[in-house]
Amino acid sequence: MTWDSYASAWADLHGGFDPRQASPLVRGWVRIAWRAGVLLARLGLGPMAVTLAGLVLCLLVPLATLLGPLGFVLAGVLVAAAAFADSFDGAVAVVTGRASRLGYVVDSASDRVGEAAWLVAFWLTGAPAWLVVTAGGLSWLHEYVRARGAAAGMSDIGAVTVGERPTRIAVSIPGLLFAGLSALILPLPVATVAVAVWLTLQLIGLGQLTVAVRRALT
Repeated sequence: MTWDSYASAWADLHGGFDPRQASPLVRGWVRIAWRAGVLLARLGLGPMAVTLAGLVLCLLVPLATLLGPLGFVLAGVLVAAAAFADSFDGAVAVVTGRASRLGYVVDSASDRVGEAAWLVAFWLTGAPAWLVVTAGGLSWLHEYVRARGAAAGMSDIGAVTVGERPTRIAVSIPGLLFAGLSALILPLPVATVAVAVWLTLQLIGLGQLTVAVRRALT
């Protein structure tokens, strides 16, 4: 599958958002996923297998933190690996022509479970429970509002907000890595700061998405 045909198919699955018109960072990431999808497809891996592998990696994240400071670092590495799997399962589905509504639901559910596991890891590294629960609730609400907007007739994704899943990944990886390094050198509330940043971005993103959904449905 060529890049152009992949980008067109990817856009159809993401509310018409064309990665060829996106920022260099987003466009580059989607191109990496395309190449990885082609490779994994040639190896005979299906999208569901990649999705489940990513979910297993996510569930290992809080367990890794139980190992102490070095476990925090390992947890950050596991989040990065899970993020790659999360991008590559969709790429495999597009490349192999095996994208399905069931796969979409399983992938979305796996994303939410995985993010909950990351937040549990932050709690285990020292973030307050109330902050973790609030951040998780806002993340869930962000995705729920978009899903209900689409069910109500919104024709696209509404808006690409500052609270999207890539942002949560971008907060989780350095948050866990630096929490581990800080615990080894100079104990600081890194986990708390990371979750606070997560919560703030979700709150802003939810506002952006709410405005977009209201504009699309009225």
